[in-house]
Amino acid sequence: MEDKIVCILNEMSEYLSVAQMKKLQEVMLKAFSSKEQEKTPVPNEEYLKMFLAAKRIEGCSERTICYYRATVEKMLNNITEPVRRITTEDMREYLAQYRKINDCSKVTVDNVRRNISSFFSWLEEENYILKSPMRRIHKIRTDHKVKETISDEDIERLRDTCSNSRDLAMIDLLYSTGIRVGELVNLNICYVIPRPKAGVSRGESRLCRPRKNYNWPRAGAVACHSPLCPFISSDIIRRIILVTEDVADISRDLTMT
Repeated sequence: MEDKIVCILNEMSEYLSVAQMKKLQEVMLKAFSSKEQEKTPVPNEEYLKMFLAAKRIEGCSERTICYYRATVEKMLNNITEPVRRITTEDMREYLAQYRKINDCSKVTVDNVRRNISSFFSWLEEENYILKSPMRRIHKIRTDHKVKETISDEDIERLRDTCSNSRDLAMIDLLYSTGIRVGELVNLNICYVIPRPKAGVSRGESRLCRPRKNYNWPRAGAVACHSPLCPFISSDIIRRIILVTEDVADISRDLTMT
């Protein structure tokens, strides 16, 4: 060991000053004399568990965490390399193959890219990796389609087709305020302000958004159903809308607007 150190010092003497040579000698003696502890590599699954735990602490919903788990797990199962050895080229090839195999849209691929980028960014912030391989993979450009608006005639046909006040209130509230279906599910009577005809809607991310032009009687009718019908969900509301538009003979899918 000492012979190797002397050999290295002799080779570097032409390029380093005396002070640098002394420092190099100290570093080599310290490095070679101490016994290196055997470090067991951390599996990729353990990194994923820590990442999901961090997202849960940040306040992400369980639905968001499940989406993170599904996308990152699929990537780790496809790329068997440890996270420290995954390169940008590996990720580009994975995203290209993902779109080709699953025959999905650019929006879906960009959502996968965003989730994986969040995973590697967290690893970089926690000093588990030196640099995220997703840094040079930018947002995927997508085409923004202008959605067709529903006509006043179709709205009146929907209202006439509703068989009860609850469905009528939901249709009218969604149309007049522009709230999302998830916000409608979380709507409660205390969030509706009758006098200024406004209210506060809570989405899946638990963000409060002020909404104006509430029709107070119909908004109150929907909100009153929240504590009385605790099993109503976004899927049920979408199913009610689909059945109503089918009865009203409207060809468009209003749940996508």
